[in-house]
Amino acid sequence: MATQSAPYQRELIFGAAIRIFHWLRALAIFVLIVTGFYIAWPFLVAPENSDVLVQGYIRAAHQIFGFVLVAITIVRAYLFFFGKSDIERRSFKDVMSVKSWITQLKSYLWMGHLDKAGVYGPLQFVTYLAISVVALLICITGLVLYANVYHEGLGGLIAPMANWLTALMGGLAPVRIWHHYLTWVFIIFVVIHVYMAVWSGIRFKHNSVDSIVSGYDYHKKK
Repeated sequence: MATQSAPYQRELIFGAAIRIFHWLRALAIFVLIVTGFYIAWPFLVAPENSDVLVQGYIRAAHQIFGFVLVAITIVRAYLFFFGKSDIERRSFKDVMSVKSWITQLKSYLWMGHLDKAGVYGPLQFVTYLAISVVALLICITGLVLYANVYHEGLGGLIAPMANWLTALMGGLAPVRIWHHYLTWVFIIFVVIHVYMAVWSGIRFKHNSVDSIVSGYDYHKKK
């Protein structure tokens, strides 16, 4: 008796490196948001209390995961431009195509399906590019704040550039404010990103959350 072939075909779209760095970045962003808000408002210790250990531990965690985010931002940029797989780079073709924009926007209105050259549609690609720029800016402002506290080692090394950026932005207060604003951009993006990832899996039956876990996507055979 002949066996019927599976109606779906499996395709590897995210390699191990991309998946690992995605979840490390998610963890770093989560820890940075929590610790960042606590640094801005240390509610666990009363103002008149002399115990600074809690604040010190929180700041240490913020710095550690801040450097993790810096490292991941650099590595992900390298993988995008020079990685062996070009599935992310191929998505740029859709950004330059008016037809691809119309196709993706129509699919969000439940009119038709996506047909992408790479792993991302044009709107996804532009959004991820924008959040990558935000990640770069939040890393830069974070390093500027770091250099204004720690004057030796790495802080001393980047001090000239940090001092120049501090003066360019009008002082440390505006740097902190922009660091805070960029954090809110991350928060808003994460909420929308998670919602759209789940929605995409429900709407198209593929290209969903499981692809960034297993690395594989499933398509109906043509």
